[in-house]
Amino acid sequence: MRIVMWKSFISIFLIIGLKSFLFAQKREEIKLLDSDRIESSKGISEGAKRFIGNVVFSHKNTKMYCDSAYLFREQNIIHAYSNVYINKADSVHIYGDFLLYNANSDVGKVRNNVRLENDSVRLFTDSLDFNSKTNIVNYFNGGRIINGDNKLKSEKGYYYSDQDLFFFKKNVFGETPDYFIETDTLEYNTNSKTAYFLGPTNIYDQESNMYAENGWYKSNEKQFKFSLNAVYQNKEKILKADSLFFDDSLGYGNAWQNIEIIDTIQNIIMKGNYAYYVKEPESFYITDSALFVQVSDYTDSLFMHADSITSNMDSTGTYRILKAFHKVQMFRDDFQARCDSLVYNSKDSVMEFHVEPIIWSEGSQMTADNVELFIKNKKVDFFKLDQTAFIISQEDSSKYNQIKGKVMFGYVRNNKLSKVDVFGNGQTIYFTKDGEEVVGVNYAESTDLNIYLKNGGVRRINLKKQPEGTMYPLDELEETKLKDFKWLDKLRPKSKIDIFYW
Repeated sequence: MRIVMWKSFISIFLIIGLKSFLFAQKREEIKLLDSDRIESSKGISEGAKRFIGNVVFSHKNTKMYCDSAYLFREQNIIHAYSNVYINKADSVHIYGDFLLYNANSDVGKVRNNVRLENDSVRLFTDSLDFNSKTNIVNYFNGGRIINGDNKLKSEKGYYYSDQDLFFFKKNVFGETPDYFIETDTLEYNTNSKTAYFLGPTNIYDQESNMYAENGWYKSNEKQFKFSLNAVYQNKEKILKADSLFFDDSLGYGNAWQNIEIIDTIQNIIMKGNYAYYVKEPESFYITDSALFVQVSDYTDSLFMHADSITSNMDSTGTYRILKAFHKVQMFRDDFQARCDSLVYNSKDSVMEFHVEPIIWSEGSQMTADNVELFIKNKKVDFFKLDQTAFIISQEDSSKYNQIKGKVMFGYVRNNKLSKVDVFGNGQTIYFTKDGEEVVGVNYAESTDLNIYLKNGGVRRINLKKQPEGTMYPLDELEETKLKDFKWLDKLRPKSKIDIFYW
């Protein structure tokens, strides 16, 4: 009894389910709304009819207009000719010369002189397919759209009308009032006027070019966000980063990770992992492993690291002012430096070191409260040590030549220190040699003095005011180090990698 009841239940369930399935699959036929004349077309297909003059069909929420058409009732298909117009729920309008519409699949094919319009977009193409159920339109033989002042064209394209979204593929070209766009794959939202780049992309104007392989551009706000091999370039500068953002209307931008800023005119490179940029007047702020490189040649480039580096143009827009803050270290083959903050002005080519500055050049160490380097042809021409000036060079492991004073000026020739002028409280200790052997030590004091050097050694000293000087045998001068003597070679960067370690 239970088995019989169970079989009956299954039979009823299958019958109900089959009827529901068949009901769900029941097709919705094309309806004729209007036509001036109707003709039978048995020669074409059994049951086919021809409609001529002001023909109007409807299917679901789509209306179709044309001058003439064939309706294949059994197949639920129409062929429409001349002045074809498709109205999709009064939101999407499609025009063309020919339409083939299959109501069973909800797919239409429009050919020749095709135009699609909605509230904000016009699309022009030669061949267009649409699905009235999914509301997706696509073209495959070249097309272009106009969205306000923005224009885009590509070989292939899809339009998702529910999302107001276009998807362009292959040889995509775009034009806005400010930029030209070239890419391979692009999505475009017609409401927000936002373009999303999904492949190698160039955006350029008459002065600059931007490249990336992923990102977006909001034409209303004039904002860019680039990632994946992002590069910005104008006539003078190249900016690279993992990710770039730029607001053209406000004239500022940000960059993140693996940043490289190249000034091709002044041969300057700046690197870091975060940067902030202002267009007018031009300025950079860069931090997180910040690095400044003054390129001279392969062996003579200057490398500088600091916690943060800023670069600004002066009020005339002609000269650059560079500032570095906290834990500043520099390396070049013939020159190294260390301080807490630094300022460089390209107008007078002066580099100022502040807060416990130390300069090393060849075998000499220079310290003072403040140090100024005067650059000529990208090399140190002379320097000024201001307040508690001290120059030390090592003779051997225990002997040090020393110059001390209130203010010093040092002059460099052929990358070597050749002369030092001391003003105020001048003191010197230097060791004399007979060949390679140290034979004595000279101690001298003078308010002002001039020291002439050759190959890193003292050649002559002129004591100018209130001079006192004595030559001692090597073992008779009890104190061979002047007050405040500090040999700081352990702090000296020995390579460009060392500048990152404080």
